[in-house]
Amino acid sequence: MTDLTLPGLIDIHTHLRVPGGEHKEDFATGTAAALAGGVTLVLAMPNTNPPLTTPAALETARHAAARDARCDVGLYAGAAPGDLGYLPQLAEGAVALKIYLNDTFGKLRMEDVPALVTCFRDWPRPKLIALHAERQSVAVALALASIYDRPIHIVHVSRREEIELIADAKGRGLPVTCEVSPHHLFLTVADAARLGPLGDMRPLLGTADDVAALWAHLNDTIDCIATDHAPHTLAEKGGDNPPPGVPGLETSLPLMLAAVQDGRLSVARLTALMHDNPRRIFGLPPQPDTRVEVDMTPWVIPATGWRTKCDWTPFAGLTAGGRVARVVMRGQTVYEAGVVLAAPGTGQLL
Repeated sequence: MTDLTLPGLIDIHTHLRVPGGEHKEDFATGTAAALAGGVTLVLAMPNTNPPLTTPAALETARHAAARDARCDVGLYAGAAPGDLGYLPQLAEGAVALKIYLNDTFGKLRMEDVPALVTCFRDWPRPKLIALHAERQSVAVALALASIYDRPIHIVHVSRREEIELIADAKGRGLPVTCEVSPHHLFLTVADAARLGPLGDMRPLLGTADDVAALWAHLNDTIDCIATDHAPHTLAEKGGDNPPPGVPGLETSLPLMLAAVQDGRLSVARLTALMHDNPRRIFGLPPQPDTRVEVDMTPWVIPATGWRTKCDWTPFAGLTAGGRVARVVMRGQTVYEAGVVLAAPGTGQLL
């Protein structure tokens, strides 16, 4: 039964773990999860192993995506202090540049002002700069956008102080956009205590007041819903040093449909947050004859049974507002009745 038809959704923040983390996810499994969640285009982050900060590493990931992706894929280039000379070359094969101002793994954290200046000066202007910026780092990101007069996108906003600062910046005409992830809308620090390692991500879950602030700004300041899909195996999560991150590609739309069912979000606004704005902000190509057919029957999210390789979710037990019944991509049915029909290599590489 189809109760609602949406365009193919765009997730601008995923971690598909290629290269170096294929035991957690790869392009075949991650894009299968995307299609099951109604997502037909994903942008994959550069904090891989090795990170996508050199042309060789980026080409390795591009080759794997072209071979294995079931939906369309674009890749971020990463900014690393020792590799900034590669920025013009990286721009040829990447959709955007990702700068980490806060916690990350490996060599991607950027704390040096001259290095940040180099990024804003040398990254080609037609392509966006996205930043992981938390708390006071949001102010740094906004200052750079103002000084260099170029658009920036702030990822996974999670705190009241951050979204209110971004709202003020937008009100003053600064060229900034931002995203929020479903886990920061539907979970709080109380859930983190309940979930243990399965509720650990970066940014950390916020307070109920932080969550309320994000919902209050969902219809104006926030531009995109992005999953920050960051899978790890249950064995890793249960180890002595569990890594932060949670999967989210298959639960994002169902959770946002619960907000539609509750009257907190209109279908038009949902479409803007999960398709129109991501495509406009990142300058992404259209996907002709592509749509998602949705059954709006509520259901309870299970603990397992997912297409992501890690096969778990922090949202188990929550009520979803609908489920994906069918996905058509460029005129071909690629997902229907719980079955992914797209073969690896079906997706296009941006």
